[in-house]
Amino acid sequence: MLKKDFVITIGRQYGSGGRIVGKRLAESLGIPFYDEEILKITSEKTAIGEQYFRLADEKAGSNVLFKIVDSLKPRLGKPSLSEDIVSPENLFRFQSQVVVELAEQECCIIAGRCANVVLRDAGKEHVDFFVYADMEKRIERTMDYCKVDREEAKKRIKKIDKERKEYHRYYTGEEWMKPDNYDLMINASRINYDEMELLMRNYLQMKGYIE
Repeated sequence: MLKKDFVITIGRQYGSGGRIVGKRLAESLGIPFYDEEILKITSEKTAIGEQYFRLADEKAGSNVLFKIVDSLKPRLGKPSLSEDIVSPENLFRFQSQVVVELAEQECCIIAGRCANVVLRDAGKEHVDFFVYADMEKRIERTMDYCKVDREEAKKRIKKIDKERKEYHRYYTGEEWMKPDNYDLMINASRINYDEMELLMRNYLQMKGYIE
């Protein structure tokens, strides 16, 4: 089914259904899906407590200058093993190293964590999707998936979208939802999970990644 080695990355607005469809696509293609699993893998590889990675997960770091100046971002590259080993920036370096290692070892799908930019900078073969939807549809899906009421769903959407936007710009210097950073932007407002998955599969087939 897979015609060559590559990695799929999925950026997604909270409640859009991107994670759910990513998992379904991974299952149908017979490849691993990584989201929070990357935190566990990175913790095991570095012997740094998983709680440190969870606290920093998809949140901007602490350097105020990088938050203020759009063109600035932390210096990435190899992680430090000195006193700043658990700084948010260094934890991101460790995590990015794991993302690149996964891309070298296997075909897989990675949700979030700036994987589209990390793999681009590392020169790895990858296809980048971004899933978004209107607020009403995201509220509906969040209520259904998380079993929360409407107000709680809205609160989660606004909070997590803000964190993801700031996280992406902080570590990459680029806009989270900028179309130029993705191969295919999918508006999930009026399509269901099956149709989303079909769109992704059709794109992969068209580009010669799958049969």
